[in-house]
Amino acid sequence: MTSSQPPTPEARANVTEENVDTRAELLPEEESAGGSADPRAQAEAILAESEERTLHPDADEGGHRTSAETA
Repeated sequence: MTSSQPPTPEARANVTEENVDTRAELLPEEESAGGSADPRAQAEAILAESEERTLHPDADEGGHRTSAETA
């Protein structure tokens, strides 16, 4: 997330145990980069931040840009 605000309780509630379990399985490039001391906690944080951006897309700096704005 680009904001310094933590994910809302609503975003955290949308993160399922199954999703955390799946995301906690490190990808080969993550393993080769040294892995994680706590892959489940890291997975939960990543998923909650992603869910927060989905629930509140304009809360980040500037919101979403259109293709015309990026040209």
